[in-house]
Amino acid sequence: MKKIVNVLIFKFLTLLFFLSPAWGQADWHSQVLTLPASHVVLLGEQHDASEHQTLAKLNLALLVSSQRLAALALEMVDEGFSTRDISPQADEAMVRHALKWNDLGWPWQRYGSIVMLAVRAGVPVVGANLPRSEMSEVMKDARWDSTVPGAVLKETRESMITSHCGLLPEAQVPGMARIQIARNERMAQTVNRLIQRDKTVVLLAGAEHVKKDRGVPLMMSADALTQVLVVWMHAGPIGSEDSTVADTVWQTPPVPFKDYCADLKRSLK
Repeated sequence: MKKIVNVLIFKFLTLLFFLSPAWGQADWHSQVLTLPASHVVLLGEQHDASEHQTLAKLNLALLVSSQRLAALALEMVDEGFSTRDISPQADEAMVRHALKWNDLGWPWQRYGSIVMLAVRAGVPVVGANLPRSEMSEVMKDARWDSTVPGAVLKETRESMITSHCGLLPEAQVPGMARIQIARNERMAQTVNRLIQRDKTVVLLAGAEHVKKDRGVPLMMSADALTQVLVVWMHAGPIGSEDSTVADTVWQTPPVPFKDYCADLKRSLK
């Protein structure tokens, strides 16, 4: 039976290669096939790069085919929600309800097939993000400032300013940085709880959350880190920092430029 499943997965991958448009997608698809075995794979994506969701699904398909997938943890779902009590035959509406899926923030069209692949395999999909109900307290708690090195705290605050297009009030910057740090810690804790011998836990999250020098790996224990493989999915040319922030970089075509800051400024007006 296992041999038959592996053959089917291979055919699925081959079909994707041939259906892909130009820009050497067969090359970026094949990156998944060279990933070494690990107890934890942290997949860092660019949320608007559809190729990154494709690569994530291919990675899960290979782990399912070898019966190695222990769990799928998601930034897109708050901690406390999972599919543990859902049948592998459950429909998408039932799965979305169990996960309290926020389609406005995370379009199901992008992530649904990834989630359902794990569900159909009988593998739990687990929320890993800091619940919104805890964010207010985290914002006010200055103790979070000392949980990361000073340089990381500075970078995190600067990234909050940049990601909010310079529109975030200065007084809110420290609190928003604390939320980012707390989210990384919660994802790390979730992954730690899911680790199983001879299996692989996959965390799918934004690229900044998985980078080795500032994200989830920074919040994991030294023992757990020996079992972690950080994969950065990067749309466009590869830069010089890649080897310091990830163990493996999966390169995909550049995403067409969209001025999100202009959209945000228009919406505020």
